[in-house]
Amino acid sequence: MKTLKINSKQLFIGLMMIGSTGAFFAQTSPKTDSVKVVASTTQAQTNPVIEGLKKQVEANPKDAESLAKLATAYQDATDWQNAVATWKKISVLLPDWAPSYYSQAYSYQSAKDDINAKLAYEKYIATVKPEEIEASKKNLAYAYYYIAFNEQKDNPTKAKEFIAKSIQYDPTNQEAVKLSQALNS
Repeated sequence: MKTLKINSKQLFIGLMMIGSTGAFFAQTSPKTDSVKVVASTTQAQTNPVIEGLKKQVEANPKDAESLAKLATAYQDATDWQNAVATWKKISVLLPDWAPSYYSQAYSYQSAKDDINAKLAYEKYIATVKPEEIEASKKNLAYAYYYIAFNEQKDNPTKAKEFIAKSIQYDPTNQEAVKLSQALNS
């Protein structure tokens, strides 16, 4: 049995360059998210990039790099259902690779599935390794913010803890600062 070896740092950097799965695009406010959701079954045209990547994945289902490119292509096409499914496959292959959980959360959030987005952001937070924290601060800040935003009514104590963590990682996020002020007033 072959062992899957992948440099997750290089893969993540490569993904940031080839697609829109990066933190820049995921830094949307849960209350103002205006992403257009298009179900994969309603797409009239086929996407040649997706079709080519699907063939690569069919030829080697354990090729994490091709899977990540495919997941990113699904995100670019706003095909959230297939994006989530593909990111989940990556999480099975690379269970310790935190960016796959962040990307799952982003896809769930874009599909307006707040419950699963929250769970995926929680998994992302739990999976970030100590040596990756510095490079992941913006994404961690957003993940904590998203959870705090969603917990503010049902669990204000948890929301306060999470918003404090969000601000700790990114004190410049004005939405987080506003939420913190609202929670602590």
